Amino acid sequence: MVRLGLFNAGLGLMSVLTLGLLNRVMVTELNIPLGVTGILLALSQITAPAKIWLGQLSDTRPWRGLYRTGYVWMGTLLFTGLVFGIVQTMWHLGDAVAAAGQWSWTGETLGWTALLGLAFTAYGLAVSMASTPFVALLVDISEEDNRSQVVSIVWSMLLVGVIAGGITTAVMLKRVGIEAELGLIQDSINRLFALVPLVAIALTLGATWGVEKRYSRFKSRIDEAQAPGSRPLREDQIGLKQALGILTATPQTTLFFVCLLLVTLGLFMQDAVLENYGAEVFQMPMAATTQLNAFYGVGNLVGLGGAGFWLVPRFGKLRTVRLGCVLVATTLGLLISAGFHPSPDLLKGMVLAFGIASGITTNGALSLMLDFTAVETAGTFIGAWGLAQSLARGLATGLGGQLHSLGMWALGDLRWAYGLVFAVEAGLMLGAIGLLSRLNVQTFQTKTRMAIAQMLQGDLD
Repeated sequence: MVRLGLFNAGLGLMSVLTLGLLNRVMVTELNIPLGVTGILLALSQITAPAKIWLGQLSDTRPWRGLYRTGYVWMGTLLFTGLVFGIVQTMWHLGDAVAAAGQWSWTGETLGWTALLGLAFTAYGLAVSMASTPFVALLVDISEEDNRSQVVSIVWSMLLVGVIAGGITTAVMLKRVGIEAELGLIQDSINRLFALVPLVAIALTLGATWGVEKRYSRFKSRIDEAQAPGSRPLREDQIGLKQALGILTATPQTTLFFVCLLLVTLGLFMQDAVLENYGAEVFQMPMAATTQLNAFYGVGNLVGLGGAGFWLVPRFGKLRTVRLGCVLVATTLGLLISAGFHPSPDLLKGMVLAFGIASGITTNGALSLMLDFTAVETAGTFIGAWGLAQSLARGLATGLGGQLHSLGMWALGDLRWAYGLVFAVEAGLMLGAIGLLSRLNVQTFQTKTRMAIAQMLQGDLD
């Protein structure tokens, strides 16, 4: 399990660079408006509907006998290659803004913005190609009673990657002060984006090499799911149309989709503004705002481990998610109040507390997600839940910047503008609590298995 988590550690490293550092550089150093930056980052999630297709492919189209691993490797090579091109395109966009003297929709600025948006879109598709089959692999090797521990271990490694990314970035950018020249910033960031993708590739290979062949029970579960007397399952039997039919077999699927959407929105809307919050309200330099990722990561690590090994086994997954939602809303309120007493140490403490609450919520939600997955079509369901998360992440990134702009226009105060973002997040978390009481894993599993059995017999409309 720890070895599998190395893949998530690589994703954590990359997320610090893309959602954290690039966001900060585009807004603060290159003078690209936060709203535009938020939209560009959100484009990495626009390919989210492809997750269902990619998951279905990993259910039905093996590569050299492996259903998941080949897609993980191919996606990793693509997104690590694309990210360096994204950085170079970002510098060209910054040059266009500098030449114009301010942000404007001139021909050159528009062209580089469109190219950067296309690059972020391709990056998101490549990440989906790697991550969707990877999570399906976690279903293939686990059972219902140990999935909260699987989530704790594997997603803790994601946070280890975030922490390592925050520390590595802070060290490599140590000589870059808040008033540093752009040339020095470019050289330092180019070196960072040349090194970290290579590390991510090595972690992916170390995580997945030989695991599926030795531990996956996906094929045996397909065989066990076949009804007596039904025709043997062919690799092409569950096409995209049939997979979508299975997804809509019970209203519980839609209910959980919406619930996952709200929880993810409530957890990640601050991603696009948190480092800028530290820079503009707390006057923190680049290395210090990047370190906020490490404080968040440590807190999340504590929350994930505590939920997986203590809260979920004692109180169940649904109660753990409800508790997490309440704690997230509370800590978001504390983040708002911290802005009126701008101490960097206070902000770090609030981010740590927010990380703990987020870890509890994440473990409960992801454990539920693996339960709300039919093991015979794991890739398809993981694709659907990945779609919900990606839609929410994209909306969160875009809405975070837009809400901040709205707050500045309506309230004219930086603290209240950022506070508006955090307040909307808290409201979403409280709204998700109402939906959680209507979820029933047993109903979902019963009706979904009936739908799969009908499909295997050729009777599904």
